[in-house]
Amino acid sequence: MKRRTYIKTFVLGSTLPLTGKFGFSKAVTDFFKGPLPVDFKSTWQDWPNMKWAGPQYWGNRLQDWLVRDGKLICDVTGINRSLHLLTVQNLSGDAPLDISVTIDRLHDKLDQYEAGCIGFRIGAKGPYEDYRSAAVFGQGLDVGLGPRGKIKIGESAFETRLKELPTSFKLHFSSRLSGNGQLVSLRVLDPQTGSTLAEQTNIGVDRAAFRGNLALLAHLGSKRTSEEKSCVAFSDWTISSESLYQNENNLFGPICFAQYTLNQGKLKLTAQLAPIEEIAGHQLQLDFKRNGKWETAATRQIDHPGRAINFQITDWDVSKTVPYRLRLKVPLKNSTHQYDYEGTIIAEPKEKEQIKAAVFSCNAQYGFPDADIFESVSQLKPDLAMFLGDQFYESTGGFGPQYEGKFDKTCLDYLRKWMMFGWSYREVFRHIPCAFIPDDHDVYHGNVWGEGGGKADTSLGWGSPAQDTGGYKMRPEWVNMVQFTQTSHLPDAYDPTPVKQNIGVYYTHWNYGGVSFAILEDRKFKSAPKNVLPPEAQVHNGWIQNDNFDIKKYRDIDADLLGERQEQFLADWVEDWSNGAVLKAVLSQTNFATVATLPADAKDDSVVPSLNIPEVGEYIQGDKPTVDMDSNGWPMAKRDKAVSIIRKGFAFHIAGDQHLATFVHYGVDEHGDSGFAFAGPALNNLWPRRFWPPVNNSGHTYEKPAYTGEHVDGFGNLITVHAVANPHNMHREPAILYNRAVGYGLVTFDKQARTIKTDCFRRFADPSGKDAQYPGWPMTISQEENFGKEAMAWLPTLQVEGNTLPVLKIFDEDQELVYALRLTAGSFRPKVFKKGKYRLHLSVPETGWEQTFDKIKARKKQGNRAIRVIVP
Repeated sequence: MKRRTYIKTFVLGSTLPLTGKFGFSKAVTDFFKGPLPVDFKSTWQDWPNMKWAGPQYWGNRLQDWLVRDGKLICDVTGINRSLHLLTVQNLSGDAPLDISVTIDRLHDKLDQYEAGCIGFRIGAKGPYEDYRSAAVFGQGLDVGLGPRGKIKIGESAFETRLKELPTSFKLHFSSRLSGNGQLVSLRVLDPQTGSTLAEQTNIGVDRAAFRGNLALLAHLGSKRTSEEKSCVAFSDWTISSESLYQNENNLFGPICFAQYTLNQGKLKLTAQLAPIEEIAGHQLQLDFKRNGKWETAATRQIDHPGRAINFQITDWDVSKTVPYRLRLKVPLKNSTHQYDYEGTIIAEPKEKEQIKAAVFSCNAQYGFPDADIFESVSQLKPDLAMFLGDQFYESTGGFGPQYEGKFDKTCLDYLRKWMMFGWSYREVFRHIPCAFIPDDHDVYHGNVWGEGGGKADTSLGWGSPAQDTGGYKMRPEWVNMVQFTQTSHLPDAYDPTPVKQNIGVYYTHWNYGGVSFAILEDRKFKSAPKNVLPPEAQVHNGWIQNDNFDIKKYRDIDADLLGERQEQFLADWVEDWSNGAVLKAVLSQTNFATVATLPADAKDDSVVPSLNIPEVGEYIQGDKPTVDMDSNGWPMAKRDKAVSIIRKGFAFHIAGDQHLATFVHYGVDEHGDSGFAFAGPALNNLWPRRFWPPVNNSGHTYEKPAYTGEHVDGFGNLITVHAVANPHNMHREPAILYNRAVGYGLVTFDKQARTIKTDCFRRFADPSGKDAQYPGWPMTISQEENFGKEAMAWLPTLQVEGNTLPVLKIFDEDQELVYALRLTAGSFRPKVFKKGKYRLHLSVPETGWEQTFDKIKARKKQGNRAIRVIVP
């Protein structure tokens, strides 16, 4: 008789632990239900083979845990490998425990390791009171068997008759309340006969040690080095107690998160899955809810090393808000599990007067799981979000990066960090579109000069010497994997032709809600300084070590910044005002200036993390402008070219990377003759840069800083500084967050008023509060201020009549674009920058209407000349 298969559905909800108001995430007792009797049993025997432990667990590291033949394998031999149960916690520490697991030794020479513990981690606690913090960083009471047969209970080791780990054994841990603590016992049993091989009973342990997560542990050795060899297999893990806290829906994966964009009627959505690709018959479907019913639009399987699946839907009705559901069917041995992840494709806000974009970048691990960010940002009700690079760092989650080894292991190493990012921020973009731009740390670089997709020389290691050679350290298929997971949901690339090593590109035009965004890749085509500057510069990690070398003399050096392809893209983009665009903005990894200083004797920025953090109101003396060629202040001539193109579209600039929030006005020939730029603050600041230029600071205060005004950066670029969020000693803990000027930005595009407002919010502050923002913010500018060059002559006033606003393009006598913008209602008097005759082209891209006025003479005085324009 055919066995009947049943389906069990799990809803991967958006529930988050409640938090203290605008504070750290806290796993409070009403999030985990309890205390309740718990009888947990692992079910790996029901799962097919896969490179993942399952949705109830978090493995450290991801690539170190897999399911094979019904057992959980620790696929490496090294330190601190743990697997945390996410659905159960001992929140009070008062619960007596009964825990067991069967262990098979897979490594035949584990006795070569003197230190270690195979067994359990009890009461694992992370930096913050949150089960996710504990799952990634948790330390606790380690209990089990050492590689040479000793029983381990915390820091104590007890001799047994065993001299090594048995080939197969069962660990049975139990505890009972006693006074202010618990008495614990550990027995090592023969799994076949049940006979006792070793035991240690009634060891007193403080009750607080039991509070936290419960995990399996495979900890071998005392150094960071590891063997790429499986050490043990776990099976039949059980946990019993009369008073634990649990949440059976508290799963992470196999659908981890999803992100999407809408662009001119095309929906692109990317779902990030856990590594379940080995499970035959798995199927992910994308459903939309219309008229109260779910309809399936597409079905896919994992076919990508990043375990991401991209869906593309054309002819999307952007006027409607539509719920979406990702439904993943996973065939198990005797049943099918079905996982649902839901979100919303919101109607494109074309009719809204204000479009609000939340801005994030630079996400180290210091605040993980970062639940306060969504709590704060959700109050602002953004229409879209943008994460502009360094979504994580190489150190994220501990263990550092895996540069070498099997290709898929390096992919899983990346995926663990990327999954942590999604665990923190998926609620930010579950119901709104979002842009991602991967930066240097996303591809395991401290700095990256892409050299058009070149290959970095890693023969001298994986650090600065390799980076200085230019190109990418990691293999090209790995770089493409990263880009697919982070950018495959972006609008189609402007020119998808790959660069060297067949590395893909994603620079593109995103037109949404009346705002036209140019998304750049300002690393990929950039020249490596060491390859183009003379040897006497003595370049190290993009910094000049020769004090006598004057970089300002090399303004016109033959070096790339954006590259010809992206320069052409920008030139086309500033003329493209289709789909009702009325405002423009450039999104990039970093800004076109070097707004930072360092102590005068510093050779590079390696000193930054150790620099003194000043008191509020203090002004740091003795700094000088930096010459950091990782910034887009270098190469200078190409910086000027990029800024000169961008200003032709009156475009605002939004960037990340700098770890220092700034609001500046670019200059090319004169201060303020170009556009404005906002570099947002870091979410978690690994590298707290600062800006303390040598100026008269006699009147300096925290609220009215002396460093604002006109400046020349270390490369000679002109900038006018309006606001900087310098780090200050705020005398709050954790200082690594409060003292490093962390937070997020909000850019509001007012399509009616033609203004751009920038907010720069402190982390942990109520965004509606009085002191929610850093000094100098909010800042509001007009659209026309993004081309601040003063007029040298004037064209006739355009008097526009009609219900549709046209786009104006002005060309000089050489047919070069002077600028382009969509006009406002009423009249507009065009400025130009030299005398001569000009061609004025007016059009409505949405209807095809156009009109040209040729050979219009510019005059020095504005006068009363006018041209009447009637738009049908």
